[in-house]
Amino acid sequence: MLANYISRSLQSVRNGVRAIATSTVQNSDNLFVHRDTPEDNPDVPFEFTAENKKRVDAILSIYPEGHKRGALIPLLDLAQRQYGWLPISAMHKVAEILGLPNMRVYEVATFYTMFMRKPTGKYHIQVCTTTPCWLRGSDDILDTCKQKTLGIGVGETTKDMKFTISEVECLGACVNAPMIAINDDYYEDLTSKDMEEILADCKADRVPRAGPRNGRFASEPKGNPTSLTEEPKGPGFGLQAGL
Repeated sequence: MLANYISRSLQSVRNGVRAIATSTVQNSDNLFVHRDTPEDNPDVPFEFTAENKKRVDAILSIYPEGHKRGALIPLLDLAQRQYGWLPISAMHKVAEILGLPNMRVYEVATFYTMFMRKPTGKYHIQVCTTTPCWLRGSDDILDTCKQKTLGIGVGETTKDMKFTISEVECLGACVNAPMIAINDDYYEDLTSKDMEEILADCKADRVPRAGPRNGRFASEPKGNPTSLTEEPKGPGFGLQAGL
């Protein structure tokens, strides 16, 4: 009886540990464990272009001797911008340039969600669904991307390799919710109609107008100010006469 109790207890612990260890991976569309594929394996050649080699030298020149490994993230970003995503051969090239073990590069590339570890569309649409954007209608924005316009789900890429959709956490533009990022540009204060127009521009390879879509210039209040509407009082205003 005691042996059965111990066996059941150990099984419960194992199940709990397994759930904790895998939950993050299961809920993410990023690749955390590498598996060789025809498009992503160490035999696929990667080399920086002549222009990007000059950028590599410029980046490395910022860091003093003994601290070149600090250039790891900038070089990975450069490789991704050249290739469109980050294959393992590009990671090996960065490790070679910095004189680092491959594992050190793997650790960084799989930690930061900015690095895409699988083929990604020309336009990477990142839809923020954190609380402020959700309260302001991010579900409608995401639905417009998935169903009405592109016909793909989160973590998927269109067959023509033009669009990839990702659902992301806060992108830091809560005042302008709901918002998305496409590649390096933010599109804010969105409606479903705005989203359709933005995607139509991208489909035609036109550059959509970035920033707020509701008439705001940046993150200022919409409409007239509701506080601090008069010139500030002079020094000493409101103090007792005896002071």
